[in-house]
Amino acid sequence: MNSLKPLAAAVALAVASFACSAASNPGDRIYTADQNTNTVSVVDPNSNTLLGQIKLGNQRPDLLSALYKGEINVHGLGFAPDHRTLVAVANGSNSLTFIDTATNKIKGITYVGRSPHEAFFTRDGREVWATVRGENYLSVIDARTFKEKRRIETAPGPGMVLFTPDGGRAFVVSSFTPEVAVVDTHSYKIVKRIPVVSPFSPFLQFTPDGKEVWMGHKDVGKVTRIDVKTMRVASVIDTGFITNHFGFAKTARGTLAYVAVGGENVVKVYSTDGEAKLLNTIATGALPHGVWPSDDSTRMYVGLENGDAVQVIDTGSDKVIATVPIGQAPQALVYVSNAVPSGPGTDNLQPLANATPANIPLVPASGEAKGFVVARSFGVVDALEVFLYKLKPGTVYSVFVGEQTAPVASFKTNPVGMANGTAIGAIREVARLRSEANPTASRIVVVEGEGPMDTAKVVLRSPM
Repeated sequence: MNSLKPLAAAVALAVASFACSAASNPGDRIYTADQNTNTVSVVDPNSNTLLGQIKLGNQRPDLLSALYKGEINVHGLGFAPDHRTLVAVANGSNSLTFIDTATNKIKGITYVGRSPHEAFFTRDGREVWATVRGENYLSVIDARTFKEKRRIETAPGPGMVLFTPDGGRAFVVSSFTPEVAVVDTHSYKIVKRIPVVSPFSPFLQFTPDGKEVWMGHKDVGKVTRIDVKTMRVASVIDTGFITNHFGFAKTARGTLAYVAVGGENVVKVYSTDGEAKLLNTIATGALPHGVWPSDDSTRMYVGLENGDAVQVIDTGSDKVIATVPIGQAPQALVYVSNAVPSGPGTDNLQPLANATPANIPLVPASGEAKGFVVARSFGVVDALEVFLYKLKPGTVYSVFVGEQTAPVASFKTNPVGMANGTAIGAIREVARLRSEANPTASRIVVVEGEGPMDTAKVVLRSPM
């Protein structure tokens, strides 16, 4: 028995070394869609470093000019089956930009209907289907000519589309309608509409075995599991406040789901066999959003929407092992293996230009209100991005910074008591927040109503 101890120790050391080693080949890349800087950040997963950025437009607020020509709100990402083309969706300029992954050059741009959200290639690589979320259809684009060839009508607000492993069907989630549409890819007809628990779902993903499709409900903090064969809801998981994207990893513990829960600044790890059970909760940076695994499942990559970074999770230990600074407000994230067949793949990239943001939580003065703000530099001006939740529906709230007597911004909540927006200008208090070691030292308050400060109407404040 004792003679086996050195062998067991060697095996354990080998396993640990494998878990800490790079999980990719030299041509693998991670891409993020950076909404504020209108860039695509390119990260090398071998070294966990930013190689540079593909500039698709100018940083806010430069895009407000009447002569502005670039793309606005770079938000979604997809890639071709051969991994040679990346498609980036900009929902502000209604565009799909096709990028050569080897050279980082733009191959073509297609303009579609109002506010597209995501776009993905069909399994055979011949078409790209884009969800036109601001309208009620999918735009089907020829992947060779980059021209729209047809439209598939859906319920209002299609959010994302992905294809079954055999390519025969497409599952389409919605941002405005509580259903999933299943489309026959040969006839381009909807063959099934599956009712779900919420109208707002911006993301879906298939399990590695292709038997289930999971979809997130950002508004109610849930994930729905759908049986692909029966096209019926199998179960619903309560995941947490601002449930964003997720990815699957095949591990020694089985196939696991890594779910980004933005409102809690965590990634939650669930089992996928039978009843989904919460196995672990991994603390991350500010507002985890996009998620994608490495091809070998040893790493899970997470984009931090309010942290302007990518964090790397080792799926063997469920630990964050690296943080990589990238562009501002990353949304979608994809891992593309062998994207660069040879050479460094750094042509046509620009260096990172944005500074690290300051994240400031808001605590309720009373009640269940939630919120947080992010202070960012936009060059010559500053920005305060405000996120408010669980307030009175259809009500105006004003944000005050420091000792200012006038609000920096006012927002009206939607029918479920949520509001978000950005105040842009030469806000000296915001600049100070960014530069201080303790950014929560200066007061930020949210007051119900418009007009001057009224301490009796404060609903949220920064910690004192």
